[in-house]
Amino acid sequence: MFISIATTHRPATDLGFLLMKHPQHVHETELTFGRATVFYPEASEERCEAALILDVDPVGLVRGRGEGDGLLSQYVNDRPYVVSSFMSVALTRVFRTAMTGVSRERQEVADAAMPLEIRMSPLPVRSGVELVSRLFEPLGWQVQVERIPGKSGSSRYADVRLTGTMRLAVALGHIYVLIPVLDEEKHYWVGDDEVEKLLSRAEAWLPTHPERETIVRRYLKGRRNLMRQALARLAPEEAEVEARSTELALQQEEVLETPLRLHDLRLDTVTNILAEAGARVVVDLGCGEGKLLQRLVRDKRFEQIIGLDASVRELEKASARLKLDMATGPEEGRVTLLHGALTYRDERWHAADAAALVEVIEHMEPGRLPALEGVVFGAARPRLVVLTTPNAEYNALFPTLPAGEFRHKDHRFEWTRAQFQDWANGVAVRHGYDVSFSGIGEEHPEFGAVSQMAVFTR
Repeated sequence: MFISIATTHRPATDLGFLLMKHPQHVHETELTFGRATVFYPEASEERCEAALILDVDPVGLVRGRGEGDGLLSQYVNDRPYVVSSFMSVALTRVFRTAMTGVSRERQEVADAAMPLEIRMSPLPVRSGVELVSRLFEPLGWQVQVERIPGKSGSSRYADVRLTGTMRLAVALGHIYVLIPVLDEEKHYWVGDDEVEKLLSRAEAWLPTHPERETIVRRYLKGRRNLMRQALARLAPEEAEVEARSTELALQQEEVLETPLRLHDLRLDTVTNILAEAGARVVVDLGCGEGKLLQRLVRDKRFEQIIGLDASVRELEKASARLKLDMATGPEEGRVTLLHGALTYRDERWHAADAAALVEVIEHMEPGRLPALEGVVFGAARPRLVVLTTPNAEYNALFPTLPAGEFRHKDHRFEWTRAQFQDWANGVAVRHGYDVSFSGIGEEHPEFGAVSQMAVFTR
């Protein structure tokens, strides 16, 4: 595995001063897990390139861990051969001074932006090559990703090239943080000090990065207490919102609806409508922990499945439920989980030909519904939208639900059938859709079905 760093800054050999590695020498550093070697394939006034080769000792990785059923898998894995968290550790050892932005002999160069080319290979891209661009492009990099061929087509590894103009210390900080984010397989225990490591390298750019939550989650290996600490320090005003669990009072709603098996019935109904309509690319807006996604994955008629949610924790649950990045999970690229809000345009899912909003809108403030309407029906405009919400009239039949209360404490409203149809008809007229209505669950002669559904088509 290797990383190379090149520049066409004049004189390009200033790179050697910044890295504190002379271009005419080969530099070796012994590490606890192997050896790092730095050399210069090219060193001229016009272009200078430094390469860091990392040789990881697979025997050394497991020495002292003891015997056990997993011994063979400890030796037989990709760790010695891919750019991973081992490389991030090597960067801090080999280029420690350069990463601080300090240069005894060329400080004015260390402080200046310079044209840089960085190549990393082979880099794990288990979550798809698109993530590489989503991580690096907002930081000012132009990204080229080439899948490395495998025995049966493309592998889960890529040759990645970055080009941009910035300070060398900043560039090294980017790759130090984002290598383990892409790999998502840190080789060491993630403790409390990992938050400090992350913030020390990324505090200047991470708060405004569009993939902030993804970076924090993957860098900290999903440890929720550490994620909350990091997000609270990066964006205190948003941390309070994120901390409010989407599970708030969920037990109350489940207790009310479980005897009716309503949740399963809703999901089965929506899945059948999507399939019968011939949908191939489906987005579940407000996917939560992925229960609808799980049903969609089982049906091969759905070629691409996208889940969007505002809660990082719910997306973590969805990823675990769907067994993403596992051999027993769906094939790579078929399922994509996105962190985002329903009230902001997001072209990452606009190619979907069908969208589902299952028990979502009632969790939003009524004043935000026009924004959702504009995003889903105005900007994205899928040809099919299936939307369900509670029928407030049916609440009178729940013996344990006091009059005037909602089924879930996080609900902001619950509509009668007339209110729901009035809103949905308005949406359809404003955006050129046809809409039909039906109930989910057994119909009561006076109060209707427990849940109501609108199917928008165009």
